[in-house]
Amino acid sequence: MSLICPIRRSRTSSFSLLIKKMAQSVVEVMEDAKGKVPENLLANGVDLPSFVTHFEWDMAKYPAKQPLVSVVDTLAKQLAQIETDLKSRTAAYNTLKTNLENLEKKSMGNLFTRTLSDIVSKEDFVLGSEYLITLLVIVPKPSYAQWQKTYESLSDMVVPRSTKLIAEDNEGGLFTVTLFRKVIEDFKTKARENKFTVREFYYDEKEIKREREEMSRLLSDKKQQYQTSCVALKKGSSTFPDHKVKVTPLGNPARPAAGQTDRERESEGEGEGPLLRWLKVNFSEAFIAWIHIKALRVFVESVLRYGLPVNFQAVLLQPHKKSSTKRLREVLNSVFRHLDQVAAASILDASVEIPGLQLNNQDYFPYVYFHIDLSLLD
Repeated sequence: MSLICPIRRSRTSSFSLLIKKMAQSVVEVMEDAKGKVPENLLANGVDLPSFVTHFEWDMAKYPAKQPLVSVVDTLAKQLAQIETDLKSRTAAYNTLKTNLENLEKKSMGNLFTRTLSDIVSKEDFVLGSEYLITLLVIVPKPSYAQWQKTYESLSDMVVPRSTKLIAEDNEGGLFTVTLFRKVIEDFKTKARENKFTVREFYYDEKEIKREREEMSRLLSDKKQQYQTSCVALKKGSSTFPDHKVKVTPLGNPARPAAGQTDRERESEGEGEGPLLRWLKVNFSEAFIAWIHIKALRVFVESVLRYGLPVNFQAVLLQPHKKSSTKRLREVLNSVFRHLDQVAAASILDASVEIPGLQLNNQDYFPYVYFHIDLSLLD
């Protein structure tokens, strides 16, 4: 009995949670191909039910001649290291994903709230002038005619015929207007009185370039963590996902339309990124280790309950339907009740305590029982 090393139930529960966390991480990374997730959750290259039903102890990794305490320690350290690596890798991926989502949010919404850097172009502005400045004004669609008639007279020193409609959404249009810097505040006040909204935007070519490069870098980094089939950024354009509000640039067909999805995707193959590859390899390792722990628990519990010499048979039972689980349990309790009269009695009487065990009597049966949940994606 000195070789027997009981495995704490709390530890095995944490291992089970690790397996589910890794499966969920694969789902999150494969967000664009969730239908392919099950075929990426394998153990030794086969699906999980096949691995479990054809399980054989890995003598190379976990020599049977070692004391059980050493085997358990090896398994626990292996799973602990995988869990530590999983936390650091998923944290880095989630940070990347959050930063990308924050940038993408800036491209969503209407003309009042969204970024304008992917709508406007250098040609829309008077730049480098000591006296003149170009403002962007949002005009409701029903007020287009009023804007055209009144914008020159809203303030002094407005450049005649300087307005141009450069983009629209469902609510209104984005117009440019050029005026002298000294009348900016007066023009804003008069525009507000006429229900025209001046957007606080000043064209900065370096900032716009930086924002586009940041989006490109984040998309590239996220893509590389999964596969090379994600949407790519074209040179000189900005690519964003489909949005509820479509903003259409006018007067410059070459300019990218915000809200559009770049229809051209990279055709570099379906190569796996480092995060997905790590998840697949280490999910397999973790699952295999977990099933070895299940096998160890069956052995340890059987010896502790029924003594030496070792004489038991481990089998896998899977009811065809959930509704038949109760009936299967009744049959097993009837067949094996002679092995443990206390457990058999506890099944019938919930008030019976099982000495030495901190288990609910609903978890304890005359036979050794451990549940293997393969529904990792539910």
